[in-house]
Amino acid sequence: MRIASYNINGINSRLHVLTRWLEEFGPDIVGLQELKCTDDAFPREAIEALGYQAIWHGQKSWNGVAILSRVGEPVETRRGLPRDPDPSHSRYIEAAVCGLLIGNLYLPNGNPWPGPKFDYKLKWMDRLFEHARDLLETKLPALLIGDFNVIPTDEDVYKPERWDKDALFSPQAREKFRELVAQGWTDALRKLHPDERIYTFWHYWRNSFQRDAGIRIDHALLSPPLVKKLKAVGVDRTPRGWEKTSDHAPLWIEVEV
Repeated sequence: MRIASYNINGINSRLHVLTRWLEEFGPDIVGLQELKCTDDAFPREAIEALGYQAIWHGQKSWNGVAILSRVGEPVETRRGLPRDPDPSHSRYIEAAVCGLLIGNLYLPNGNPWPGPKFDYKLKWMDRLFEHARDLLETKLPALLIGDFNVIPTDEDVYKPERWDKDALFSPQAREKFRELVAQGWTDALRKLHPDERIYTFWHYWRNSFQRDAGIRIDHALLSPPLVKKLKAVGVDRTPRGWEKTSDHAPLWIEVEV
């Protein structure tokens, strides 16, 4: 089974990119972030036409997350984090799909740092830490995927010195990410590619994608029962090269079923 995470950066304005990618890449399950649309404006018919069932948690103009599946209906288990510091933001959705528990998230950016937005980012990470611990305690095969808006290490960024003042690379956010993983989660990409520079995001300016001047902020964290089934992981760079595309590329994993 192939499971992917894709920050689409506006699902309706980039629907041509999403549908083309779904047809060409054929993932079984997808977590989408940054829908930037209300629940009513979600393009359900276009997605169902490709054989996917979907659940979504939208918000006007900002945020928004969804889970798509062509291997069984995604049964929603949670919408929003417990004790979310700002429940008006649509940043988390969770579902049981094909025997897996999948939490799809869009973690706050946190810029400018320092400031209220950065404080909100850290509070949100605290709530995620608590919920992730509860997920591990279920002993179920679970997966946390999405745009974490955290660059974990120097190896996950083209030029670390250019990100020293960015919330994505702040010591506080990186430490909270390390603490999250240390609960017992496995960073899927680093599990199979421990030393490679693999990015998931490139700015639109300065030919960043062409120069491969990127960062890795989209992650897949696997619980112990799911790590045993992990077979492959990678980033599909292809759609990042298309016209009017997202500034992210899809991260994917393959697991045994």
